[in-house]
Amino acid sequence: MNLFSPFSNPNKKQLSEFQVGQEWHYQTRNGEENSTLKIVKIEEYKNFGKMIHISILDLQVKHPQLPEGILKEALHIPISEEALQNSITKLKNDQTNLPDYEFGYVRWKNAFNENQAGYFNIPVNKVVEHLEETANKFR
Repeated sequence: MNLFSPFSNPNKKQLSEFQVGQEWHYQTRNGEENSTLKIVKIEEYKNFGKMIHISILDLQVKHPQLPEGILKEALHIPISEEALQNSITKLKNDQTNLPDYEFGYVRWKNAFNENQAGYFNIPVNKVVEHLEETANKFR
């Protein structure tokens, strides 16, 4: 095993090295290059593996039901560890203040326990696209 592989990326975390409070740059959509994500909670599930709960900040999601028409943050997004690993580009901060994600987490957790909610297993930029498509589906 070559520890100095030319294919390794030192800015990417290896699986299971994510920590609550980290803030990451990720592969964003065009126009959202300043967007970052924060890890707010990490849970292990027997049937699903490690689930990372993130907040995504500095978004430009078109949302006609909001006063300004733009969703600027998604405070609770459950995502698989692998999907997150494939989305991040560079660590911005190793420890930051957490946004107020608890309300969304509790609602999700209750629905998840009732088999009424899931988690994302797609890249973060595709999650953001999904949020925008959903917000604009029923204008």
